[in-house]
This record gives sequence, structure tokens and C-alpha cells, in this order.
Amino acid sequence: MFSPEGPSLRELAVQALSSVQRGYDLLAPKFDHTPFRTPDSVLDAVTSALARTGPYDDGLDLCCGTGAGVDVLAEVCRRSVIGVDFSAGMLDVARRRSRAGARDRGRPRVGWVRADARALPFAPAFDLVVSFGAFGHFLPREVPGLFAQVHSVLRPGGRFAFPIVAPPRPTDLAYWMLLGFDAVMRVRNAVWRPPFVMYYRAFRLAEVRAELARAGFEVELQALPEFGRRRDGSPRVRMVVARRPGPVRAQPAAGSVNS
Repeated sequence: MFSPEGPSLRELAVQALSSVQRGYDLLAPKFDHTPFRTPDSVLDAVTSALARTGPYDDGLDLCCGTGAGVDVLAEVCRRSVIGVDFSAGMLDVARRRSRAGARDRGRPRVGWVRADARALPFAPAFDLVVSFGAFGHFLPREVPGLFAQVHSVLRPGGRFAFPIVAPPRPTDLAYWMLLGFDAVMRVRNAVWRPPFVMYYRAFRLAEVRAELARAGFEVELQALPEFGRRRDGSPRVRMVVARRPGPVRAQPAAGSVNS
């Protein structure tokens, strides 16, 4: 699961006994060598799906970590992309990655902002918000406020998109592994402070759709065909697309000049 460049068991233990923010500050230099990073196959599938509905002008990667989602946005946004995260360590790694892969001519400008996703410091300035692998860090009671924040930073007609994997069935080993992980985290948080919030089974599709609708979004699901279907015919991986109602801003025609 971990490459030789990844964290040691001792480093993981120290992280797990820290707060979420401090834990990711510590893990940041080796995060991209862990299984916690969103796989490239998922990032590529989301990029392809978004490219079919774009292009977009301005994008935001919510809880951007080391910037993998920013790379997705850079493929489908024309003007600007911002990565926001509350971990200074993760943002430092993201900035270094961004400088190392200096942007090509014609690519959007990229910026980084340290902020809490539950209190975003932006006006309605984005046409597209994405997020990858971060929702387990929010307790169920925090999700309505999180979705309200995303709604508030999108322009009318803007979209909030993220992948969601079909949960394993009780007959699968993965089901019991995730159940066990969440149980261990609940015990850890009951007896140790500060808490480390990371629950894999708390973000359920039916509840997510209901909370997005309650926040004012129009919600649709798109199957990501790259991952196939389960035996019952349902997609293994979907992309949730939540649209803030309102007219989409008119885009300038190719070759036109704004006065």
C-alpha cells in the first residue's frame, strides 16, 4: 500500500495522535506516496467528464491537499484556478509541485489560499468547484454548512463536482476493513484529544444528495464508465454534479476582444 518513499509506521502513529490539521502538516512531504492520495485513474476520469461540459473560466479545488485536483481544473478552466486547504504543510508541497511543473502558455493562472472549507473567504467567483477525498474529515452535522459554503462561492449556473465510489457490500472484505477503521477512529476520538476526524463510511450518497438539494443545488449523477459496473448494474464510481441554479454567464466568442 505504501511505497518506500512513504511514511513509516511511527510517522503514521504520530499523525494519527495529532489534530487533523497538524497531522496533515506532518504527513504532507510524503502524502503523495500514500494510498490516501486520490488515484490518477479517478482524476483522469473526472477530467474527461468535466471536459465534456466545459470549458469553465474559474475553478476552485476544495481541500486541495498537495494539488492533484488543481491539475484537473487546469485542464478544464481557462482563466484561473485556486487551491484551498487549511494545512500549511500540504499547501507548501502543492506550491512546490506547481512551480516544478511551470505552467504552459495558455494555461490558467494558479493560486493557493490557506482557509477552512467551513468558512471560505471568497465571493461568488467560481464556475466550477471540485473536491477529492476530503469529505471524511467532516462530521455529518458539518456537511450542511460545508455545502452552503460551496453554494455561496459559485456563480449562478456554476457546478460543484466530486467523485463518489459505490460502498462495498457486507460480503466484501473492504466493507469490514472500513467498518473496523471507523470503529477504531471513534474509540480513538473518545479517549484522546485533539480529535482526528476521518470516517470512511459517514458520507453516504442518499444523504449527500438530500443535503445538496437542501443547500439549493440541482443534483445529477454521472457514471464514470472507466470503472465499469457492479453485478447489479449500478456504476462502481459516479460523479456527483451539483449545479447552483441560474443562467450561465455568456462566454466571449473565440477571437473576440473585451473592451
